[in-house]
Formats: sequence, C-alpha cells, structure tokens
Amino acid sequence: MKTSKQTGERLVALQGATGLTWNILSRIAVSLSLNIPTMPKLVENKSGVDIHRNAMTGENDYIYKALIRQHAKRNISDEEFFPDLFNAHLERGIELLNNEYKHAGNYEKLLLNLLKMEN
Repeated sequence: MKTSKQTGERLVALQGATGLTWNILSRIAVSLSLNIPTMPKLVENKSGVDIHRNAMTGENDYIYKALIRQHAKRNISDEEFFPDLFNAHLERGIELLNNEYKHAGNYEKLLLNLLKMEN
C-alpha cells in the first residue's frame, strides 16, 4: 500500500516528535478514524511511503479487517480491506492524530489525551 505524500510526511514528522514507529502511529491513526461513523474518502494521491500489510497489521490482521468491516456495516473483500479501506482510514486518522499532537504540544500530553478519549 502507498500512502499519500502528506500522510507519509506526517508519519515521518510524528515519528521524529514522539519516537513511536510509523506502524504504531498508523495503528493509532486507524483507531482514531474508526471512531468517526462516516466512511473516509478513498486515497487517490498515492505518492507517499510504501507500507506492507504484514508490517502494518501483523498477527492482528483479522482484527483490523473485522473492525473495518464493522465500521463499513457490510462484508468487504480482502482486496477492498487492504489497501483501499485501510489506507482511507489511515489517511483520515493521521490527520486527526497530527492535530491531536499539535493541540497537546508534546508526546506525554498526547498520550494522556488519547487515553482520555471516549467513544
């Protein structure tokens, strides 16, 4: 899967600011996106970083697929799940995470804010 250029840049910036790896940041971002009931827009500009499925979802691949299927409220094919819908949730979520980091001002406050978030 290839991210948009902006998402790739945000992942790199957030990794530098927080010390978290891009795959952990991406998982947090997808989780943030899943909290929004509407479907995210599919990513058209794919000129960012390359992310391999196994590195992203790992042994929890089936959990991410189930979460995204539940969010979509329909059965989704494996090809639609990754890269399309996963990437769409990543795109929306990284923007949310980036805004959350800017609002928090530092890594510690970001984590505290994320822990306080309600569904």
